[in-house]
Amino acid sequence: MKSRRQFIKTIGVASATAVLPITSIANQMAKQKMIHQVYFWLHDEANTKEFLTEAVPMLGRCKTVGKFIAGTPAATEDREVVDHSFQVSCTAFFDSLEDQLVYQSDPLHLEFIDKYSHMWKKVQVYDIAI
Repeated sequence: MKSRRQFIKTIGVASATAVLPITSIANQMAKQKMIHQVYFWLHDEANTKEFLTEAVPMLGRCKTVGKFIAGTPAATEDREVVDHSFQVSCTAFFDSLEDQLVYQSDPLHLEFIDKYSHMWKKVQVYDIAI
C-alpha cells in the first residue's frame, strides 16, 4: 500500500513538473513580438491606387498595430524566386501574439473586410514571430 501511494505521489509530481515548462513557453509565446504580412490580389488592377491609399491605411489605424507599412511590388528584376503577381501588400508589427489576436476583431479591421473585400480575389497572410 505504501509503495502504491509513493508511486502515485511520484507520478503526480512528475506530471506537474512536465507541465511547468509548457506553461512557461506558452506565456513567452503570448508575449512574443510578431510581424503580420498580408498580400492582396485585386479583381481589377486599375483599383490598386484606391485600395492602397484609401482601404489599406485603415488597418494601420487599428489600436494594437505598432509600425505599419503598405506598398506595391517593387520593380525588381524577374527571378524565379520573386513574386510580383500581387497588387498591394501591407505589413503590421505587433508587440505580442495577443495584440495580433485583438487586431483580428478590431472594429476598423472588420470594417475594412466588410467594405473592401469585394475588391480582392485572393489574400495571402504570413505571420512571423520575432
